[in-house]
Amino acid sequence: MLQSHLRTARPSIGHPAGLTRGGVRRRLKGMEFTISELEQEPIEFELELAPGAVDLGQEAEQEGPLAASGQAEVLHEHRGPKDIVADIRLKGHFAGKFQVPCARCVEPVLLPIAADFDLIFRPAAADAEATERSITAQETEIGYYQEDSLSLEDVLREQVLLSLPVRTLCKPDCKGLCPRCGENRNSQTCNCEVGPSDPRWEALAGLRGRLESKDNSPKRN
Repeated sequence: MLQSHLRTARPSIGHPAGLTRGGVRRRLKGMEFTISELEQEPIEFELELAPGAVDLGQEAEQEGPLAASGQAEVLHEHRGPKDIVADIRLKGHFAGKFQVPCARCVEPVLLPIAADFDLIFRPAAADAEATERSITAQETEIGYYQEDSLSLEDVLREQVLLSLPVRTLCKPDCKGLCPRCGENRNSQTCNCEVGPSDPRWEALAGLRGRLESKDNSPKRN
């Protein structure tokens, strides 16, 4: 049974969350929630991550601190008298600013993003036989953790990437890049001439002209 009191983490920017219990300060190793600690009591976290602390790849670049807060706890899933699965429920909120490339001119666009999340993670081996049974729609939204621990960094990375818009423009009428010289047409007009049309299209245009001419020619009796 879970105890009712909570531990609260309030770390410095760019450092892993710290825990306080019984006057002794403990620190989450690599921002990981372990089953052994969560079995004792839920863990509350509140932290700010410096840019670069969460690797977002080429999809986005963090601008300023990424704030995250919430709670992690263990939920026991009883599948049978001796089959109990320890799920981790992670519920919280994040907010930050991120730069993403414009879909037309690839210039960086600054986006403020904030979202709530309420997630369930099972042990990786819990559904090893899932292919032998039907999977409900709710189960398809469940994630998995490895080696009895869950990385908060991995969760935040996924949540940020899922919250990014599919297509971002620096402005609705962005002119994009010149396909010839690569110049940004929003800031400078290039001198590239319009190249000749594809000869394949010219052949089709000629065929269409001949067909139209044939249709318009006087018919013989």
